[in-house]
Amino acid sequence: MTIASYFLGFVLSSLAGFAFHLWKGGKLGRIVLYLVLSWIGFWGAQILGTSLKIDFLRVGSLLVGFDLFGAMLVLFLGHWLSQIRTDED
Repeated sequence: MTIASYFLGFVLSSLAGFAFHLWKGGKLGRIVLYLVLSWIGFWGAQILGTSLKIDFLRVGSLLVGFDLFGAMLVLFLGHWLSQIRTDED
């Protein structure tokens, strides 16, 4: 992968995190959480897609379609897990 691919991936995954934050809302801690989750999902999907040779919406060496799907999957899972409350008496 080239530096341009890494930069494009960083921008796209950050946009996914910001868009999720705009949709779900929250304070500064939530936007940081969503950004980190988006980066993890995006680059994790890139590694998985490359190893499985998935070719969905490829831009250069970046698997944009599969990577954004991975980012959104991790964002939804992370948001759902962050909503769990514990009842302490």
